[in-house]
Amino acid sequence: MTRQHLTTARTLGVAIVVALGLASCATYDDDFARINSRLDQLDTQVQGAARSAESANQSAQQANQRLDQLESRVQQLESAPRRSPRG
Repeated sequence: MTRQHLTTARTLGVAIVVALGLASCATYDDDFARINSRLDQLDTQVQGAARSAESANQSAQQANQRLDQLESRVQQLESAPRRSPRG
């Protein structure tokens, strides 16, 4: 082989390596895009779950306050003197 053939072969080899490298970058870009999209979906779901949990927590607190009020009233009724039946 002549020096020109070696130079051409080397240039072609470099071009192939660069082309494969660029092609793999495009593949990685697609992979990253899919991963980012999935992460966005998961983030949206987590935020929705957090909102639902906060709402449920507020409802539970309100229910506990109501139960405390009822418990106080029940204790008042239980400690009140017994009334004799009419009649």
